Amino acid sequence: MELAIDTSSSFASIALSHKGEILAELTWQCTQNHTVELMPNLAYLLEKAKIEPEAIEAVIVAKGPGSFNGLRVGMSTAKGVAFSLNALLLGISTLELEAYAFSHTALPLRPVHEIGHDQVATALYQQKNHEWHRLEEEHLSTLEVLCQETIQPTLFCGEISPPVANEIRQRLGKQAIIPQAHARLRRAGYLAMLGWQRLSKGERDDLATLQPLYLRPPHITKPRERHPK
Repeated sequence: MELAIDTSSSFASIALSHKGEILAELTWQCTQNHTVELMPNLAYLLEKAKIEPEAIEAVIVAKGPGSFNGLRVGMSTAKGVAFSLNALLLGISTLELEAYAFSHTALPLRPVHEIGHDQVATALYQQKNHEWHRLEEEHLSTLEVLCQETIQPTLFCGEISPPVANEIRQRLGKQAIIPQAHARLRRAGYLAMLGWQRLSKGERDDLATLQPLYLRPPHITKPRERHPK
């Protein structure tokens, strides 16, 4: 039995699977925060699926990039569950998860995660000859550079805001294929499927060394200077 956890953004998703076959899945938008909502929803999913926690043999977690707080909560929860149940642990890029949902197409897949200040986190994937390939590592870029580098029809995915989607379409025209927002929503079921493929090949991560993939340092607001009265 596998447990998949994705808390990379305000949308969270968890799934239970058996050798990659989805048994139960829950996706929601956090109204409070991941710390408050993740464990109760996990307990709810286990209860509905009539699965005991002890049946979990592997934990698959989306490791980012994404929200700093969300990734921290997801990673610490995944590690805690894996440690307490002596389960395997595997981290998978959130960008790869977003692209894998469209692995049935033959198009290059360009996940985009907006960071701000005109920067995006991205990578490039493609399904070729029934094999999944990462063509570019996760990295930071800008929309201008991404569009300049796009020389063939490409599917853009991820939580892309309407203004950014419009800019991509204006720059690339028919070269840019952007599915509707509901189709681009991340689902932990895909994380479980992708994770099982890796686990069945013997891949796993170390509980002590697996860390979230941030790509940039967190934004820390400097405290105001207090002037003596």
